[in-house]
Amino acid sequence: MNYQDIITIEPGKRGGKPCVRGLRITVYDVLSWLADGMAKAEIIDDYPELTDSDIQACLRFAAEREHNLSSIKSV
Repeated sequence: MNYQDIITIEPGKRGGKPCVRGLRITVYDVLSWLADGMAKAEIIDDYPELTDSDIQACLRFAAEREHNLSSIKSV
């Protein structure tokens, strides 16, 4: 899965924060729900416009971002 096909950044939407497929749901929102203990199924029940692939893309985006930050700090 290519998260870049799902995660979008639009300057005029949610302050330019990374969002899911142009929706007003940010990657941060999804990660926060997961961190708070919500299961993927619960998130999708509450936000039916999201898919399992959307949630996976948020996780992949966060992992890639962390990897890139770690690489910069170790140089």
